[in-house]
Amino acid sequence: MGIVSGLAAEDRALLSNYGEFLPLQPGQSVIAEGHEQDSLFYVISGVLHVHTDTSNRRVLIGRIESGEAFGEVNLFDPGVASASVTAQEFTQIWKTTRADIESFVAAYPQAGTQLMAGIITLMSRRLRTMIGRIAAKEMEADFHEFWH
Repeated sequence: MGIVSGLAAEDRALLSNYGEFLPLQPGQSVIAEGHEQDSLFYVISGVLHVHTDTSNRRVLIGRIESGEAFGEVNLFDPGVASASVTAQEFTQIWKTTRADIESFVAAYPQAGTQLMAGIITLMSRRLRTMIGRIAAKEMEADFHEFWH
């Protein structure tokens, strides 16, 4: 259950009051590349694609499924979205803001700590993956330079 895996069922129920549930139809965008984004999203059901549009071509960056979260960076550092996120089928998500999360943490410190640990774990895993990809590209470039 991703970022909420450390929460007891009753804490997840309490957390649900600190955001809003949104249904998305196939093709409906929840985040638009280049637009302000300051929310965290958790996928209850369905599938979304993360993509960017360049030179009249859509480039698929990733797939987000039930139990996964996205938007966590902009929750803490609001800014412009670097990619778009679009539902591929009927999808239900939960959307929350930093103010909502702070209110939850203040009201339920122990559960809030578990939630924050889940978000930090998610961010750490994504950072580790990106560092691995960068290192692999560097090694590939070095290998290519060595043999040519």
